[in-house]
Order: sequence, then C-alpha cells, then structure tokens
Amino acid sequence: MSEQFSRTQLIYGKAAMEKLASSRVAVFGVGGVGGYVVEALARSGVGALDLIDNDTVCVSNINRQIIATFSSIGKYKVDAAKERIHDINPDCVVRTYKTFYLPDTAGEFDFREYDYIVDAIDTVTGKIAIIENANAAGTPVISSMGAGNKTDPSAFEVADIYETSVCPLAKVMRRELKKRGIKSLKVVYSKETALTPLADTPAAGDKTGRALPENGTVSQEENSSPQERPSGRRSTPGSVAFVPSAAGLIIAGEIVNDLTRDVFRK
Repeated sequence: MSEQFSRTQLIYGKAAMEKLASSRVAVFGVGGVGGYVVEALARSGVGALDLIDNDTVCVSNINRQIIATFSSIGKYKVDAAKERIHDINPDCVVRTYKTFYLPDTAGEFDFREYDYIVDAIDTVTGKIAIIENANAAGTPVISSMGAGNKTDPSAFEVADIYETSVCPLAKVMRRELKKRGIKSLKVVYSKETALTPLADTPAAGDKTGRALPENGTVSQEENSSPQERPSGRRSTPGSVAFVPSAAGLIIAGEIVNDLTRDVFRK
C-alpha cells in the first residue's frame, strides 16, 4: 500500500485498502457536492474514478467548489478534478466525460462496470435516469438532495428517500421514484429550512448581470427551495463553503464504508 494511504490502512486494514484500490466509482456532477466526493474518494485510495460533468469552472464557483481556483477558471470541471486526483494518487485511473447526463445521453454509460454510483447532479430528470439505470444494473447508488440556500452542515442525514422530510427536492424525488416503482434509494439530505436568497448580483451571473445556474438550467441540487422574482424568474441559489462540502464528505464516507464492509479490519 502506498505511503499516502498508510494512515487510512491503520483504521480499515490491508484487505479494505486493497478493495478500495480495485474499486471503480462513477461520480455524476463534479460541483459543490460532487467535487468533495471525488476529493475524499481519491484520498481514500479508490483506484478508478469516472467523472461526468459538462460544465466549466467559473469565478462564482470559488466560494464552495474544491476544484475551483483562479488558475482553474475556464477549465472543464472534470479536467480540473482529474489533475487534482493525479496530484493525490498518480495511480488512480480517471476517465472523464464532458457530458450532461439526461435520459438521451444515458446510453453512453454501462452502469454494470461500476462498483458504486454517485448522483450529485442538478436536474430531476437526470437524477431519475441515474437511479433507474443503477437499479437496473444492480449497482449501488447514493443521491444528493438539496444543499442550496442553507447554512447548517450539521443538519445533513443519511436516509432512505422514503424516510426524508422538509427537503423540497426529496419530496419531488419521492413522488417520481414511487411512480416508477423504485422501492429504495440511499440519500444525503438536510432537514434545514432553506433561506430566501438576497438580490442577485452581477458577479454571480452571466455577462449581462443576469444570474444563471451553473449548467444553464434551473438547479435542483442547489435551488432546493426556489423563490420567484417579480419577473417570474427563479432566483439564483446561494451557497457557502461548508454546506455542500459536508454533504459530499458524508457521501464519500458512505461509499468507502459500503465498499469495505465485508473486509473491514481484516
């Protein structure tokens, strides 16, 4: 085992580290939540990571996304994440996909190839497609619910989707998954009531000063409690450094513990 993972091996044991090194995890969405998932999995010794995101780093990402720095502005997020992963673990196999995951792009991925799947994307249609395809492949999946407009990182919980409350995105997902006969889904969600964001600022938007979600659509991950402006346009969700990061680290912990459960400390 490489020296950079020796402290982890003291906790999990050699067999668990070997299991992580042989595991392949797909992370859909490499933003505020997904970026921290990737970071923690790389630092835990996961041997192969597939990164799926079509967005590029912008200035307004810097306050909360671990891959976002002034030197990474304009880079595809998956490329910035790949560089960071290889600085942590040069042996990690990283595959990048500059793809916005929706039902019409789902055919690009074979979920049977993965040991675990992370849903950290913004759109409900994409989230549902990931979950349906993961279930069909028999591959474990964990999904991130709303993290925007919140300030309490201690309010996150791990639960089955049908045991969630308060979170508006979780409510939508419960309804849609029930329609599709999905009986269970592990999620990370917050019971904190989302704040109403203050007025949009030009720094958070496009060149006209009109605020835009990161992928050009209404964000479902970070806009967990959308507020309508007088114009009828939804407001840009606010976010801070310590909330999406907390959700991402919790997700990574669940994955590591699930992958190593059978060989922990052996």
